[in-house]
Amino acid sequence: MALLLSGERPTTAAVTLNPFRLAVTFVGKLRAANARRQAFHNLLSLDGHRLDDLGINRTDLFEAMQVRPAGRARVLTERRARNAADWLNP
Repeated sequence: MALLLSGERPTTAAVTLNPFRLAVTFVGKLRAANARRQAFHNLLSLDGHRLDDLGINRTDLFEAMQVRPAGRARVLTERRARNAADWLNP
């Protein structure tokens, strides 16, 4: 098979499994999940006035707890946008 450019690779190129790269990726994902969990717990520790400044309330946090951890940020962003729209257009 002739390749047009020197940097082209066929779509069926073999995937190289590097154990070190897999370990680094795994540790990176663990750290990211831990950072998300810590940020969520920090939000839970804030009082109602601070949460109101952020555009969310405790009910929004409890609703986000019902969602899988990776989707919590999306839920809080949607609630924040809804609360901002309600505040701007009563």
